[in-house]
Amino acid sequence: MDIKIEETRLKDAALKGMDAFIGVVRDAILQAIGGELNAETMPLLNSEQITLLAYEILREEVLDGGFVQLLHNGYGPFFFRNPFVKAIRQWGVDELPAVIRKASSLFQANEKELTRDCTDEEFMALFEKYPQFDELDDRFLMMEEKATAIVAHYVDEHIGNFVTVLK
Repeated sequence: MDIKIEETRLKDAALKGMDAFIGVVRDAILQAIGGELNAETMPLLNSEQITLLAYEILREEVLDGGFVQLLHNGYGPFFFRNPFVKAIRQWGVDELPAVIRKASSLFQANEKELTRDCTDEEFMALFEKYPQFDELDDRFLMMEEKATAIVAHYVDEHIGNFVTVLK
C-alpha cells in the first residue's frame, strides 16, 4: 500500500519531537487502512508498518494501564505469537525484547483469567492479583523514552519503508 505524506508535515513534526514525528507517520498509516489495525487491514501493510503500529499500541496501552491492561484488551497473542520481538530488536530496541518475553511467560500461565470478560472492579483486582506485572511496567517506563527515540530514528532512516514522502 502506497501511503503518501508531505515532506513539510514530516519536517514540522520532527521539529516538535520524536513523539510528534512518529505520530504523523502512524496517523498516515492508520488513515490509509481506515483507522484500525486488525486481521483485515494487516495484509495491506508491510512488516515495518505493522511493527510501528504495534510499538505504538504497546506504548499506549502500557503507559495507560500497564501490561495487565494490554493483555486484558486482547493484545497478548498479537505481541507474543508474531515476530514483534525479532522486528523491534532489528530496529535496535535491545532492552524491550526481554520485557516482552517475560510478559509472554506470565501471560501464557494466566491467559484465561487475564483475558476473560469482567466488570471494572474485577479488572482492577487483576492488578493486585498479578503484581509481577508491576516490575515489567516499571522496566518499560524506564526504557520507554530511549526506545521511542530509537524507533523514531529507525523510522526516519528508513522512511521509504513506511510512507512515500511527497516533496
